[in-house]
Amino acid sequence: MVKRQTALKIRKVHRYLGIFLGIQFLMWTISGMYFSWTDIDEIHGDHFKKEKVDQTRFTHLVATDNLKLQSPIASLELLEIAGEPYYWINETQLYNAKTGALKTKVTQQEALQVAERYMLPELEVAGIQMINAVGDHHEYRGRPLPAYEISYNTPENLKAYVALENGAFQTVRHRNWRWFDFLWMTHTMDYDSRDNFNTLLLRAFSLLGLITVLSGFLLWFISSPTVRKFKKKRTIG
Repeated sequence: MVKRQTALKIRKVHRYLGIFLGIQFLMWTISGMYFSWTDIDEIHGDHFKKEKVDQTRFTHLVATDNLKLQSPIASLELLEIAGEPYYWINETQLYNAKTGALKTKVTQQEALQVAERYMLPELEVAGIQMINAVGDHHEYRGRPLPAYEISYNTPENLKAYVALENGAFQTVRHRNWRWFDFLWMTHTMDYDSRDNFNTLLLRAFSLLGLITVLSGFLLWFISSPTVRKFKKKRTIG
């Protein structure tokens, strides 16, 4: 049998670990429930976007040999901005694919037209602004800057983002995505990038959580009347 003093020590360790880890355990449970009960397509904001974006077909495009390029072509993408075709070359330069003219940036009106191609027609634009920098926890983090942030009149505080350099539609953000992002942060315990599952904090809490569970099993074993009766019968037998 385990000595009473040893049992008290195990119980004390279990109790204090439970208090220390309880909030994180609660966040893991709440976030896990939220993830399992939500539709990931809805989190991505697909219900605010058109199911199919019409692709415009262009003819009589200028040959790349006629462009005044600053460096040889390593990558090339044909983009549509406000109904006009553009070559996005080397992910740095934007040329009108019909005239060959270099385009330095996308205007607000053009960004609105880009967003209009992707977003549902019934959505009403509330405003547009250019953002040059974002913090580590901003909803647009990790994407091309500067960019246009387009706000819509919706209860979900819906926003769409269009890159300034090439007019590419980037993403949408809304209330449910922000809740998902916050809960994902608490779930992974990565309070910087959100996506690192190898942080020391997460490893430490996982290990302490395992110790807490094992100490609970140990407490049940040393204090269970059934186990005591079983041991007593074996001793008598």
